[in-house]
Amino acid sequence: MSAEGQTTEATPDEEAPRESRSRQVLREIAESSSMVVLMAIVASMVIGGVLIIFADQAVRESAAYFFSRPGDTFSAIGDALGSAYSAMFNGAVLNTQAESFAAMIKPLTQTLTMATPLIFAGLGLGIGFRAGLFNIGAQGQVLIGATVGAYVGFAWSLPAGLHLLLAVIGCALGGALWGFIPGVLKARTGAHEVIVTIMLNYIGLYLVAWLLSLDAFQREGSDNPISPMVADTAQYPKILGAQFNLHLGFLLALACAWGAWWLMERSTLGFRLRAVGANPSAARTAGMSIASATIITMVIAGGLAGLAGSAPVLGTQKFLSASTAGSLGFDAITVALLGRSRPLGIVLAAILFGGLQASGPTLQVNANLPVDIVVVIQALIVLFIAAPPLVRAMFRLPAPAHEKEVAA
Repeated sequence: MSAEGQTTEATPDEEAPRESRSRQVLREIAESSSMVVLMAIVASMVIGGVLIIFADQAVRESAAYFFSRPGDTFSAIGDALGSAYSAMFNGAVLNTQAESFAAMIKPLTQTLTMATPLIFAGLGLGIGFRAGLFNIGAQGQVLIGATVGAYVGFAWSLPAGLHLLLAVIGCALGGALWGFIPGVLKARTGAHEVIVTIMLNYIGLYLVAWLLSLDAFQREGSDNPISPMVADTAQYPKILGAQFNLHLGFLLALACAWGAWWLMERSTLGFRLRAVGANPSAARTAGMSIASATIITMVIAGGLAGLAGSAPVLGTQKFLSASTAGSLGFDAITVALLGRSRPLGIVLAAILFGGLQASGPTLQVNANLPVDIVVVIQALIVLFIAAPPLVRAMFRLPAPAHEKEVAA
């Protein structure tokens, strides 16, 4: 309060520490140590194991007479955990009960297939995080990219090779456009990217739902809101043959991971983006344009998210529906955080999440457990990755050097 009893407004100098603190929190979450990431996964699996124990009927029945025959309860717990985790391994890595080599490695190929769109979208979000932008709009960017790519795939008649190339470019351009909008709004008007991208998710969802009601997008002879099938010439070819779902999009995702590494670590543009994300005031003083860096970052992030939409419409599902994106955009946030916004880490995190998703049906059938257990484990990973101090406290890990300096 001033001498006249009037409330004074915060000055720009007072607002700066608030923004710097938020950026510091984002940077700490995105750059957690590898040990913290590993322990977060371990903690999630342990708590998931506890839920598996409580969900098992045999454990609950034996617990009723625990004090008279405790061995039965411990035996039931061991059987429940062994059955659940072996089912997850068989469903995500190798089917040890398969009679042929193809059937044995099929779970691994399914894991890589499910990881493909997560790699694309995770890379886009990771680049945004390192540039100081929290992009929550990957869901809408995936959906718009899938819409453009699917339309090119089923509406155009082109030779093989060229048709696939243009469909993939269409996916990237659709996502880039949906990333360009919040980028321009933030750069020109100061609109917060979190709010704008969240709103664009809903706009993208309802826009696609409306497009699927039009004759141009409606499948002939069907009353369901789904598009025609993408032409064979616009589909990703299968890498290992028709019996596996793994397609060329996985190799493209790995190529994009290498490209993202080169962009952020070896190029001048990447240096500018990292500088703006680390300290925008210093970057501005050095002559860097914060506005252009913001727009470029969001366009790149949106383009990669749009490529994530190519995985279902050109690779597995092969048509467009309102549920094509699923929860890819939100899962990719976890993948980017778990991978510490680094391309290699994002690829490994995407494979982990792809394995969890691939193991869901096997967990339900072989272990007689709800598939929601997988979703719970993923949510727990999000919780622990977003709270590094909690993980350090649980496992008594040392605090980072910069935290010790601040405490001193």
